[in-house]
Amino acid sequence: MFRIGTGSDTHRLVEGRPLVLGGVNIVSDRGADGHSDADALVHAIADAILGALCEGDIGVHFPDKDPQWSGASSLELLSRVMWLVRERSLHVVNVDSTIVLETPRLRPYVDTMRANIAEILGVDPGCVSVKAKTGEGVDAVGQGLAVTAQAAVLMESN
Repeated sequence: MFRIGTGSDTHRLVEGRPLVLGGVNIVSDRGADGHSDADALVHAIADAILGALCEGDIGVHFPDKDPQWSGASSLELLSRVMWLVRERSLHVVNVDSTIVLETPRLRPYVDTMRANIAEILGVDPGCVSVKAKTGEGVDAVGQGLAVTAQAAVLMESN
């Protein structure tokens, strides 16, 4: 049995917040605004997994009104989502994801992001694709006001 899910996440960029993507602290003068660490990439992957499980989205499981998730590591949230995957005797086959961010350039960080995500998912980093794109000056992302990420995941039964 196979399961496929997709996810996306967008956060405004603000001064005074760290920029965390794929569990990596990115050198930047602005970071993503959010209740947790606002890691748009990990949130999109978690949403893709939850979608494949037909379990809603990350906000259902970790509501931004719940103080226990304030400042939480998104990798920890993803780890909790993976508990649901294992509970259903499934495993992740691969993930394909894209981050759209005008600046800074993410290429130097991608391999570490892939390794962080792969560790939580229990797969080889070769099963985790992370692509980085710019917004080409279009919309809030292209104007440097936001970061967005999309992800697709394939899972199968054990």
